[in-house]
Amino acid sequence: MTERIDDTTPRPGSTTPLPKIISVDDHVVEPPHLWDTWLPARFRERGPKAERRGIGEMEHIGGGTYRQSFDPDGPQADCWVYEDLVYINKRHVAAVGFDRDDMTMSPITYDEMRPGCYDPEARVADNEANWVEASLCFPTFPRFCGQTFLEAKDKELAEACVTAYNDFMVEEWCGDSGGRLLPLCIVPLWDAGKAAAEVRRNAARGVRAVCFSEIPPHLGLPSIHSGYWDPFFAACEETGTVVCMHIGSSSKMPATSADAPVAVAATLSFGNAMSSLADFLFSGVLIRFPRLVLAYSEGQIGWLPYLLERADDVWREHRAWGGVKDIVPEPPSTYFHRQVYGCFFRDQHGLDSLGVIGHDRITFETDYPHTDSTWPDTKAVAEQMVQGLSDEDVYLVMRGNAIRMLGLDLT
Repeated sequence: MTERIDDTTPRPGSTTPLPKIISVDDHVVEPPHLWDTWLPARFRERGPKAERRGIGEMEHIGGGTYRQSFDPDGPQADCWVYEDLVYINKRHVAAVGFDRDDMTMSPITYDEMRPGCYDPEARVADNEANWVEASLCFPTFPRFCGQTFLEAKDKELAEACVTAYNDFMVEEWCGDSGGRLLPLCIVPLWDAGKAAAEVRRNAARGVRAVCFSEIPPHLGLPSIHSGYWDPFFAACEETGTVVCMHIGSSSKMPATSADAPVAVAATLSFGNAMSSLADFLFSGVLIRFPRLVLAYSEGQIGWLPYLLERADDVWREHRAWGGVKDIVPEPPSTYFHRQVYGCFFRDQHGLDSLGVIGHDRITFETDYPHTDSTWPDTKAVAEQMVQGLSDEDVYLVMRGNAIRMLGLDLT
């Protein structure tokens, strides 16, 4: 049973309670029936299948890639089997409910997971107990921008899997939630025209957010400088669909060496978001599509003041030889303050810099059910961090900016 949090207690340092949170970065662990239910019948036999297997050894080798072996007598895990891929569900991905020191990279079954990881009704209940009114969830097995299907051999099947995932997301995961779960879709990344069409298909049924890669060339795709993605960006601008880029959506996380502990990459995880924002600020994309909205997920915000300062300095001093004199007509920070959002869950330094970053540019996340998640203590964590902020700024950061960013019908 989950317990409803008292909604009348003022937050520390204020006479008003913390506003109910809208989390713009959580995750769904796809339920085992997803593709058997949502794929057209002719694809189901070849589509992703949930299987329970014994696991031998498992080692993370970077960018969400694992070296693994299987042993019938080893610990059991529920896995997704798709073409040549066997994706093992792991405890640190479905970590809520475990003690901090038990949030390990070990195999896990659905029976061991908290139901809120994969069941929408249970997720809404867990959100309610965590002071969260609405939640936007990234994929797990498809990975953070659907690159699992990009890497597949059979693109007809992969496209059908993308469509099936989005139908599940809209109709099953979010459908009966009363707006408490917000749909976030994926696209066929191997074809910008098809990606644009999928954005429009989902926007027609109320979807206002789509996953994209921070750095597409890391996935073997054209860069945002090439113009290749313009049909996709045009569709997003036209439909008011926010382009959401999660750390790791380029399948390559910043790291120093192959033998560095994973903690090093976790500390540096904002690096791709920082690189991606520099890319967009100097690409001309935000000038050609002035109503396009970008959202950086799980990248935190403390790095933003320096990146914006440095980008503006480069524009002022080096734009001629830097190749952007004719591409970027105003200081790059102009476009950040107009079209880009960052988000955080624990970043006191970033909140202390709110006046530089922009009170209207910051959103909040709980990262349920990952190891970074503040569940079930999100209200207490948030109240501690926002001490000293005005009631107006607390409202904007906890929910107001997310409402505006996603065009939500909430007061």
